[in-house]
Amino acid sequence: MRSLMRHGRLGAMTALCLALGACSLAPTYHRPAAPVPDQFPLTAVDPADQATLPAWREVFHDPRLQALIELALHNNRDLRVAVARVEEARAQFGIAQSDRLPTIGAQGTEQATHQPENMRNGGASSPAVNRSFVAGVGMTTFELDFFGRVRNLSESAYQQFLSTEQARRTVQLGLIAQTAEAYFNLRSAQALHDLMDKTLQARQGSLDLVQARFDVGVASDLDLAQAQSQLDTVRADQVAAERAMAQASNALQLILGTPLPADLPAPLPFGRDQLLQAIPAGLPSQLLERRPDIIGAEHDLKAANAQIGAARAAFFPRISLTGLLGFASPELGGLFGGSQRYWQFSPQIQVPLFSGGVRGNLDLAKARDNIAVAAYEKAIQTAFREVADGLAGEATYSRQLDAVRDTESSALRALKLAEIRYETGVDSYLQVQTAQVNLYGVQQQFIQLGAAALANRVELYKALGGGWSPDDLPAKEG
Repeated sequence: MRSLMRHGRLGAMTALCLALGACSLAPTYHRPAAPVPDQFPLTAVDPADQATLPAWREVFHDPRLQALIELALHNNRDLRVAVARVEEARAQFGIAQSDRLPTIGAQGTEQATHQPENMRNGGASSPAVNRSFVAGVGMTTFELDFFGRVRNLSESAYQQFLSTEQARRTVQLGLIAQTAEAYFNLRSAQALHDLMDKTLQARQGSLDLVQARFDVGVASDLDLAQAQSQLDTVRADQVAAERAMAQASNALQLILGTPLPADLPAPLPFGRDQLLQAIPAGLPSQLLERRPDIIGAEHDLKAANAQIGAARAAFFPRISLTGLLGFASPELGGLFGGSQRYWQFSPQIQVPLFSGGVRGNLDLAKARDNIAVAAYEKAIQTAFREVADGLAGEATYSRQLDAVRDTESSALRALKLAEIRYETGVDSYLQVQTAQVNLYGVQQQFIQLGAAALANRVELYKALGGGWSPDDLPAKEG
């Protein structure tokens, strides 16, 4: 009967420990409401058609750009640092998780004590040095997590690990966008340089025409000086374009983390539609599921929420166990004899009585939770603004490009008419010069505006959270 009672008490104690171990003092987590409107401006979206974004290989069509993005994902140092930080957070979570389990290991100790004669039990005949040997399997201080302190610390470390993983995704998304923007900057600089080559040839032809007319006394010194000035202006612009090309190439090489390869695929013609497809916007609520910075901010919020539970648990008693099971003997040779069995069990309880730090830690955890809520809401507001700006660009850049294209056609026609009127002696060369300046400015504007439209679409892709697939992740180095 006594045996049954002992087993019953043991079972009851075990059930009580398990029940208390399942206790958590962390507040129940509720996702804060999104502090943004339910719809983006300047767009009408069918949610059924906007579930996901395509992967970056489907967005960026240019094979040369695809090859450059792959190089950046494998070589960029910022991304390597982000990947290493994920591994660091994973290790920290493993350390926190290990505190939930007891640490058991083998140990052996020897203790030697020398005593003066007047302190020996047997007097001068007793040995001057007493020795003892202990060996066995021991458990270091293990906290019984009745109030969830260790479990909440482990949960906080886990959420921080997940947040770090989202930070890596944010770096990767930014790296893809930076590579595309640097590439487009290089292509636009090259396009401007090509425009200046063609313009330089046209200006040289105009100068030759004015020189011939001057030689026969038809054109004036002013006409010749104006034609020469037009030529020199384009030549100076061409030098500036060469500098811009070199700087854009350097910026792209820095992002790639490696020199530009010589065997890159041939690029597509430089243009907005050939390089990027139209990007679906979706709904503001979808940003919560695919923007890595928002997902990471929510993991930070959950980590702060768990820290409140750990801080609350510090107000309650902390119970820990230490034990050893093995053998003890005054002589090493007889240590492992059958009669030398030894065990030691040391439970310990700590109860805070007067500790301002416990209250301060709870106040600190609550303050950090409020900060995390504000940071989460700010991340949503920032994302909404970035998407709205990108949609505004998508809604207006096409029409602006069409208008500039029409302006270019009108300026080209005006130049041809001015040249005819000059050659027939109706107008002075000033009209030709004005028409050349207007056409040259419009052509530059068209290239620069096209590059800005491309950059806007890249930023919209980034603002929407990008597109992901497992193959896009960089290979882990050994």
